[in-house]
Amino acid sequence: MKVVVTGIGLVSALGESLEESWQNLLAGKSGIRLLQPFPELRPFPLGLIGQQPAELTRLTQLVVTSALQDAGLVPPLADCAVVIGSSRSFQASWEVLIRQMYQDVASKEDTENFFSSLHPCVRASSLENWLDTLPHMNAIATARQIGASGIVLAPMVACATGILSIAQAALLIQTGQCQQAIAGAVEAPITPLTLAGFQQMGALAKTGAYPFDLHREGLALGEGGAVFVLESAELAKQRQAKVYGEILGFGLTNDAYHTNSPEPQGKSAIAAIKQCLERSCLSPRDIDYIHAHGTATQLNDQMESMVIQHLFPQGVAVSSTKGSSGHTLGASGALGVAFSLMALKHQILPLCVGLQQPEFDLEIVTATRFSNISYVLCLSFGFGGQNAAIALAR
Repeated sequence: MKVVVTGIGLVSALGESLEESWQNLLAGKSGIRLLQPFPELRPFPLGLIGQQPAELTRLTQLVVTSALQDAGLVPPLADCAVVIGSSRSFQASWEVLIRQMYQDVASKEDTENFFSSLHPCVRASSLENWLDTLPHMNAIATARQIGASGIVLAPMVACATGILSIAQAALLIQTGQCQQAIAGAVEAPITPLTLAGFQQMGALAKTGAYPFDLHREGLALGEGGAVFVLESAELAKQRQAKVYGEILGFGLTNDAYHTNSPEPQGKSAIAAIKQCLERSCLSPRDIDYIHAHGTATQLNDQMESMVIQHLFPQGVAVSSTKGSSGHTLGASGALGVAFSLMALKHQILPLCVGLQQPEFDLEIVTATRFSNISYVLCLSFGFGGQNAAIALAR
């Protein structure tokens, strides 16, 4: 059964809508700025949507509403499946809660038995809505928002979350469990702990994100999300809905190698891409454009370049959009799919913003240009060795 995309909602540091983000991307603009949202930490290059870090629930409601409007759908949608993922989920809320707990303990004179004091000194007001901050509650909130009473899934597989969410939704439609699904990923990862963690690993850039560049510094965190309306081709035709493209197939593997480093030879990443191509009935030569994960970290860009060179013929167009939107972690694959579908729709290759001096022998898009694009491959590689690939057709 064919699965098509009939609606897209997107918000990013590049703009608060799909069209605004797309136009700014084509113009080579970047939403990354040097910011210091938390006084206890130094300034970092960040992709913020507003002046302060965004709130997950608001972002999700925004992109879900936009996707439904774009698809011409009006809630309630009782039979619509919901697959909304996030790698960080409500971590910001939990960090606030933990700070309150520490402050409560520190304010007491007797802190000798710290851990036994933690629970009783947490005020009821701090925990009033704690159930709403469990990792899966954002997906459930989306189901309530659109009036859906069917399947709800909340994937969480690091940076591969966005593609996995779309793949799971497509599979639900292909197996006849539903004819319509809303799927994607949303991330609000700009928190003190996230920044401190990536800084401790030496993964954060100091001035900006420069994917595949010889002088790349590391990733620049960004916030945002992309959500899609997926439907069976039959239902889309029946509704006379506009179609962005078709989900052909996907590949999902895991390195089982290291907590935060990719397997050096890229064996599992190669397996995921081969799996995706086989399921899509495509060969490497069929792919016209690869939306790369392209985090601008030393290890990812090196591994990903090696994998692309190993599998694909010289000349296939490659770009990463993280130099413009920032790395939105679990949502990055969803943003990548949205930009890939826009590339298919408009027959335009988006440039790799931030690249000045390429290190690798790839056909990286350095200037926005028109091109004949029929098949696109979108890649995501997440911490823990999570590998995801999805193939899209015009």
